[in-house]
Amino acid sequence: MAEAEKVLARAGYVRPPVPIEDIIVDTGLQIQSQPLETNVSGFLIRKDSGAYVGVNSLHHRNRQRFTLAHELGHYILHHDSPTVFVDDALIHFRAETTTTPNDMYEMEANAFAGALLMPESMLRRDLAERYIDAMDEAAVRNMARRYEVSPQALTIRLMRVGLLGGVDPIGPPAQQRKRPPTEF
Repeated sequence: MAEAEKVLARAGYVRPPVPIEDIIVDTGLQIQSQPLETNVSGFLIRKDSGAYVGVNSLHHRNRQRFTLAHELGHYILHHDSPTVFVDDALIHFRAETTTTPNDMYEMEANAFAGALLMPESMLRRDLAERYIDAMDEAAVRNMARRYEVSPQALTIRLMRVGLLGGVDPIGPPAQQRKRPPTEF
């Protein structure tokens, strides 16, 4: 996602984990970490006095990082949208056929968060242009720890950029599936 790449380029981060809190603060947003209902991951509120990103302090640290990146995605991508976004779940891996504007906004914010926290260039460099086998849970967990994201978020991102072996990737060339797996 081009917007996430622009944010990373401006911030100058080239190694994982991406310091999402620093990026949010540098963007001019305030972060509020507080206990929320278990089905609420985070929110973005825009006011005349500024914008605030809220995150559920009861959630796992990796989930909080993804939520912060997701809400930053709303802030950057949906600046002409309603002034309050509340997300009741973290990752909605919805079908591409979703057509309602709210679902599209959530999908875009999720894609932004994935691209920001797990940039394709960093993943490719770490994997030396190889892939991680989808069945190698240890390799997925280890790489997820390096990026400070959940194994689920990493798996989805690797699939999107064609670096997950053992599954049909979303749109990559067939030769990518023939490369040997990477031990991570």
